[in-house]
Amino acid sequence: MKQIDKEDNKKYKYMPIFEHLNELRSRVLSSLIMFIIALIICIIYTKEITLVLQTPAIGIKFLQLAPGEYLFVSMKISLYSAIIISSPFSIYQILQFILPGLTKKESSYVVPILFSSITLFFLGTFFSYKFLIPITLKFLIRYGSELIEPMWSFDEYFNFVTLIILSTGLCFQIPIIQILLGITNIIKWEKMLDKWKYIAFIATITGAIITPSTDPITQLSMTITILILYFGGIIILRTIKA
Repeated sequence: MKQIDKEDNKKYKYMPIFEHLNELRSRVLSSLIMFIIALIICIIYTKEITLVLQTPAIGIKFLQLAPGEYLFVSMKISLYSAIIISSPFSIYQILQFILPGLTKKESSYVVPILFSSITLFFLGTFFSYKFLIPITLKFLIRYGSELIEPMWSFDEYFNFVTLIILSTGLCFQIPIIQILLGITNIIKWEKMLDKWKYIAFIATITGAIITPSTDPITQLSMTITILILYFGGIIILRTIKA
């Protein structure tokens, strides 16, 4: 059975360029179809998605400050949601295209890394939605509320929430970057551990940027989260290299 797989793999590697292009076109088309399906579903349920995004902003009245503002925002919501929903399928298609050209050792690293990257990104978005955004908004709503009634543009609110969610999702990719650097022997885990103080300083600045409120608890929580991810990456890399 292994011999057959090896021969199939060899045939795949030496496929004519046009067959490779045809397969690539097929997988891109499949990804595009999945994205369109996800986009249609998101357009149908735009109001429900909007209500979910508004949930952390308790007590805020949203205004439409320009003609068609909500229309354009709802389009952005549908587009971004469709990209996020269809991205695992698109990554799977890419993976299926490149896997036959990789060695067994390379494949053993690529699949877990990609799966972990997707999982961490979604964990990061969940963490920001359930923890960072509510705390940050709570501070921003209370600040000056006795002088100014909080009424926000939904477009600006959506941009604000999107920035925090994407930034946090990218921060959760820290262990993946560490593993890639360690596997390729660019930076060893010992050196990563030795430079943890500098990472703590960078994490503090990053936490302040991602959480625009001056609430020290929120910033401290984000900083601690980044450090946990960093040390977690070191532990995983040490286990792999053991």
